[in-house]
Amino acid sequence: MYSTAVCPYCIRAEQLLQRKGVSEIEKIRIDLEPELRIAMVEKTGRRTVPQIFINNQHIGGFDDLAALEMAGELTALLAI
Repeated sequence: MYSTAVCPYCIRAEQLLQRKGVSEIEKIRIDLEPELRIAMVEKTGRRTVPQIFINNQHIGGFDDLAALEMAGELTALLAI
């Protein structure tokens, strides 16, 4: 998950994933290493954080993650 230190949506995404049983979340802090922001934009086409990947699949931001949960699709995605 691409994130920054002071990002409420990053925190909410992390909390949702933890509630779903995810114990390890790799955080790529683009505020500490600005060159990683460039890599994130190239990889995702998006400039905002969080940018979430599950099993190397780009999910999107927190709203996208929450939509997967609301649709009942997040659990299956995490099980892969």
